[in-house]
Amino acid sequence: MSTPASTRSAGTTGTIAVATLMLFSMFFGAGNLIFPPMLGVEAGMGFPLAITGFLAAGVLLPVLSVIAVAITGDDIYDLAQRGGKIFGLIFPILVYLAIGAFYALPRTAVVSFSTAVTPLTGLDSTAAAAVFSAVFFALSLALAFDPTGLVDKLGKYLTPILLTLLIVLVVLSVLTLQSNPGPATEKYTAHPLSAGLIEGYLTMDSLAALAFGIMVVSSLRYKGVPNGPKLVRGVGAAAIGAGALLGVIYVGLGVVGQRVPDARSYEDGATLLTHAAESTMGFAGMVVFGLIVFLACLSTAAGLIGATSEFFHRIMPGISYRSWAIIFAVISLMVSTTGLETVLAIAAPIIGFLYPAAITLVFLTLIEPIFRRKLHYAFLFSLAVAVIWAALMTTISLGWGASVTRPLIDWSPMHAQQLGWVVPTLIAAGLGYVADLILRPVRAVPVGGEHQLEAELRSGHRDSEALEEAVVTHDPEVIAEVQATDAEEAIEALDHRIDAIERERTEATARLEALDEAKKLAEQHAANLRSATDN
Repeated sequence: MSTPASTRSAGTTGTIAVATLMLFSMFFGAGNLIFPPMLGVEAGMGFPLAITGFLAAGVLLPVLSVIAVAITGDDIYDLAQRGGKIFGLIFPILVYLAIGAFYALPRTAVVSFSTAVTPLTGLDSTAAAAVFSAVFFALSLALAFDPTGLVDKLGKYLTPILLTLLIVLVVLSVLTLQSNPGPATEKYTAHPLSAGLIEGYLTMDSLAALAFGIMVVSSLRYKGVPNGPKLVRGVGAAAIGAGALLGVIYVGLGVVGQRVPDARSYEDGATLLTHAAESTMGFAGMVVFGLIVFLACLSTAAGLIGATSEFFHRIMPGISYRSWAIIFAVISLMVSTTGLETVLAIAAPIIGFLYPAAITLVFLTLIEPIFRRKLHYAFLFSLAVAVIWAALMTTISLGWGASVTRPLIDWSPMHAQQLGWVVPTLIAAGLGYVADLILRPVRAVPVGGEHQLEAELRSGHRDSEALEEAVVTHDPEVIAEVQATDAEEAIEALDHRIDAIERERTEATARLEALDEAKKLAEQHAANLRSATDN
C-alpha cells in the first residue's frame, strides 16, 4: 500500500520528469539541430575534442545557468542585481531582447520555413514565408498564453514526439550511412576544442537558460515543491536530465555529419540532415525531418515568448503578460519577414558582448554557497572586468579602433581562442573576495527562494527561536526586533517577501485570465446550443 510520503515522492518525480522534457524542448531549437552535423563534417578526425568543446558550451553551461537561477530562486533580473543597479537593469533587458523578438524568435520561423516547408512544397516566395510566419507565431502564442500550463504542454506532448523523431533519424542515419570523416578544416586543425566551444556558444542556450530557468522554478513551486535546498535539487535534476538528452542528441547528430557522403558539398547542417533523412527513409524521411524542425522551433518559440513576456511584465506590470506576449509575437513576425539579415548583423556583436558577463554571473552564483557567505565585491569587480573586456573585444570584431584597443587585451592568455577575458575576470573575482573578507560582515547565502531570515536560521548565524518565529509568521515587527542590529538585512528580507508575493499574484492573475477565457467560450457554446434548440 502506498504511503503519503511515497505518493508525494512519485508526484515530485513526475513533476521533475515533465520539467526535464519541457526544458529540453525549449533549448532544442534551430541552432541546436544544424550546428552539430556541420561540426561533425568540419572537425574530421578532431571530432572527439570538438564535440567536447561543443558540449561544454552547449550543454554544461546551460545546465549550470539553470541551477544558478534555482540557487537564487528568482529570475535573471534579481540575479543581475549582484552587478549593481545599472548592470542589473541593462543586462537582463539585452539578454531577453537578444534571445527574443530581435534575434532568436524571428530565427525560429525563418529556419522552420526554409528547412521544413520549402524542401517539401517548393514554396520560397516572400508572401509564402509571411503567411507561414503568421501561422507559426499564432501557434507559438497560443501555447505561451497560459504560462502555468506551458510546462505540461511542452513536456507531456510536444517533446516526446520530437525526441522520438530525432532518435529515429539519428539511429537510421548512423546505421545506414557509412562514409568516413574527411580532413579537418583550418579552425578545427589548429584548435578543435576551442572551435567546438565557440560553436556551442552560438546555440545561445547559456543565455536562454537564464530566462528559462525561472520557468522551471515557477513550475516546481506551483506543483508544491518548497523553497530552499529541495527546490534547488529539483530544478538541478530537471536541468541535468535535459542536459543529458541534449548531449546524446548532439553527439548523434555530429556522428551523422561524419557519415554523410560528400558532406562538404552541403552549405549548412539543415541541407545535410535533409539529405540524410531522404537517403535513409526516402520522401518519408524528408517529412520526418520537416516535423523535427517545426516542432523544435515551435517549442523554443513558445518558451521564448513566455519567458520574455513574464520578464517585461515584471518590470512594467502596467502591461499584462498576455499583452506582452502579443507584442513580442507581432515584432518577431515583422522582423522575420522584413529585416532579419540586418537585425542579425546587429545582434551578433551584442550576443558576443553578453557571454562573458553571463558566464561570470553564473560561475560566481554557483560557487557563492561554498564560501558560506554572501559575496558583494567579488561580483562587482569581476563583472566590471568581464563587461569592459567584452566591450573591447566587440569593438575589435566590428573594426572600431582596433589598432588602439587590441594592444590592451591581446596579452591575455587564450586571447586567440576568444577567451582572453577569463584570466583577468578570475583575478578580479579573487581581489573582490579579499575585499569581501575585509569589508563585509558574514551573511548566510539564501538558496532556492529563501528569504534572508530563513538562510540565517539554516546557517545558525542568529538566535534560532526568534528567527523561527519570524520565518513562520513573516511578522514585520518580529523581523524588526530580531534584526534590530542590522536594519539593512531586515529590509532585504522584507523586499524578498514582497517579491515572492508579487510573483504569486502574477501567476494567479494569469490563471484567472485563462479561466475567464474558458468561461466566455463555455457561455458562447451554451448560447449556441440554446439557439439550435429553439430552431
